[in-house]
Amino acid sequence: MEISLTPIGIIHSPFATRETAPIQATRSQAVGQVEIFPEFLDGLQDLEGFSHIILLYLFHHSKGYSLLVKPFLDDRLRGLFATRHPNRPNPIGISIVRLSARRGQYLDICGLDMLDGTPVLDIKPFVPDFDLRSGATAGWYTHRSVE
Repeated sequence: MEISLTPIGIIHSPFATRETAPIQATRSQAVGQVEIFPEFLDGLQDLEGFSHIILLYLFHHSKGYSLLVKPFLDDRLRGLFATRHPNRPNPIGISIVRLSARRGQYLDICGLDMLDGTPVLDIKPFVPDFDLRSGATAGWYTHRSVE
């Protein structure tokens, strides 16, 4: 099966390399923009009322993957799918960011952890009734060996 995805925009970020980017959006106060390509502008209608959005994007600097990786916040090898490591068979990232403003084709965002030039695959509104989970657990992360 072949899958083809078309970017809907691009992220403008202060981070040029993986080494300078935060490891998660929740650990960032960085500001940037999502530039939406003109053919997708109508899809932004009604987005302004949401405080946060979910961005799906391509880890465009990822090269290869391993099924066992050492997460950024641990010193043990873990199964890739039990981590958020960027080197994946399908290098798709997800971040929840604060939507500060919409200015035409630009979305001003805060709390970003993506690299400059990152292709955006999709945007979804963050809806607390749908996205918060009571009683959620965090597996190995709760008892990780490195802080």
